[in-house]
Amino acid sequence: MLRLGIDKQICKKLQVLSTWYRSASRSPAAGAPAALTNSSPSDAEYTDEPIYPEIHELSFKAQKKREAQSWHEEIRRVPTVEEKMIKINMPRYYGFKVVNLSDSKVPYNCLPAIQHYTRTIYEDIDVSANPAEGSLETGSEKQEAYVESVKSDLQDALEHAYDYFSHEYADTSNIEPKERANIFSRIVVEQVNRTLINVLSGDFVHLQESEIDYSPRHEASWSVGGINPPKNVMKSKEGRKWQKEMAGDPYDRFMQYSGSPYLVMRHRNQLSPWKTEAESVNADLAKTIPRYNYDPRTLGYVCGHQHLTNIPGFWPGCTHLFGNISYQSRAFQHAWPDTYTDEDFKEALHAHAILSSYSWLLAQSSYNGFNTFNELTYPMNTQTVVTNGRDWSFYEYQLNTLLVHSHYVDDNPRVNFCRGTPELQLFSEINDTGKVVDLNKDVLRHLVRFYVNVPTVQRSTEELQPYLGTDVKYIADYKNVEQREFLERTYKNLMSNRPRHLALPEIYLWEKIYKIDNKTRPMEPKRRFFELDINPWARKLDQHQKEYIPRAIRPDRSKREKRWKQTYYP
Repeated sequence: MLRLGIDKQICKKLQVLSTWYRSASRSPAAGAPAALTNSSPSDAEYTDEPIYPEIHELSFKAQKKREAQSWHEEIRRVPTVEEKMIKINMPRYYGFKVVNLSDSKVPYNCLPAIQHYTRTIYEDIDVSANPAEGSLETGSEKQEAYVESVKSDLQDALEHAYDYFSHEYADTSNIEPKERANIFSRIVVEQVNRTLINVLSGDFVHLQESEIDYSPRHEASWSVGGINPPKNVMKSKEGRKWQKEMAGDPYDRFMQYSGSPYLVMRHRNQLSPWKTEAESVNADLAKTIPRYNYDPRTLGYVCGHQHLTNIPGFWPGCTHLFGNISYQSRAFQHAWPDTYTDEDFKEALHAHAILSSYSWLLAQSSYNGFNTFNELTYPMNTQTVVTNGRDWSFYEYQLNTLLVHSHYVDDNPRVNFCRGTPELQLFSEINDTGKVVDLNKDVLRHLVRFYVNVPTVQRSTEELQPYLGTDVKYIADYKNVEQREFLERTYKNLMSNRPRHLALPEIYLWEKIYKIDNKTRPMEPKRRFFELDINPWARKLDQHQKEYIPRAIRPDRSKREKRWKQTYYP
């Protein structure tokens, strides 16, 4: 009986459909659906050439590469500057293992490594042959007029700086030579900067519009490929069958730079590039960059764990985004032994200028939406002065690319450029009467050329910040108050690099001996993280207990699922 009822229902449905089909065939416009009246498929469903889905390589290396590319694309789609940095730090709750680079430590023979880490070509400066656009040519009458107008005021400023230093720091027995050099250099730099701005700002308006930072905080982080893996990484891969063949492959290392120059100047416009697009994209020239495959610790650098930070001396939202001039210290030379030659000091100055210039420009570019995984779309330039108050070196740096990780070490045709002058003495000495002896005009010419180099490059918002949102570029643009406060608190906490409230789990020495190296406690309960196969370093940034909302201030006291505050991780 059940089967008979089902058959009757099917017959009734078929009869209704046949009746509707006969009526629709006589008058197609009598209410029949368009999908049924157009029995032939549309032409858009066919192509002249067959289209097949992409075939992916299924090897472990190819899978990891696609995962990395997917993560980089997710970072690119994040709309705000601060959320991009939070997104980069998402994989590590306790921070990444980084190589600590700084402006206070320049190891011996580190120039090839710094060129590798920053993908930089160095060349000696030749201003007369290739002056920067908007600057004065060396030896021109206009430049000599400015030099003469600056000379007397600068000499008075140097004598005043020396008198102040001699009076305030008469007893330097308790001050280390490195700190003493930093103090004197900072006083001289501030006086030189004040004098040049006072004399030149009447003819160059950009000096009046520039912002000046004293002892700012400069930090930058990026990933570098082409480095031999450390022994623990090789041993870990050799213990896994699917990674054994890749145990010796080059390894990506995160670099973290931190520095504090004496003084910097920033402007809302960019300096004009001194290398063309054709010169910046040169695969043959890229092959000439030195390759330093060894572990950075072989040079004396120290590794540590921290969150990745990009800070150009100010917080996101400032209108003066582009740095024109920075004054760097060369007091690190006081830590070097006397056996080092002049050529060693020269290479150290070049390495210091390259590293500080690259890091500052990288941090600036991060405020425009770029980072070590998302390529720069236009060049950025800066001018760097390395001095101890008496000896001066001048450098110009052009940043063309940020991609230095993984295969980009070999395949990226773009290179960065740095050019510099030989070491020059501003004066030979300051005599017993406090007078400057033999003031060097060549140093004044380079200083004047740097200060009168007008930042003229103006870009549209779409060109300047292509990877940021249209309406929301900073977390301050969000209308949701809770979202704003959460992201601001998270971002500032990451940038401060304070330790987590939960310390990183530690393997004690007795556990290493009796539980790991020698299995002598088989009956003891397995409760420790290494016994449960838990990797504490793999903990993500959002894996933590959410903030509790007390019932008294809960929006809906009857609902238990709203006991925890919402998080807004990107």
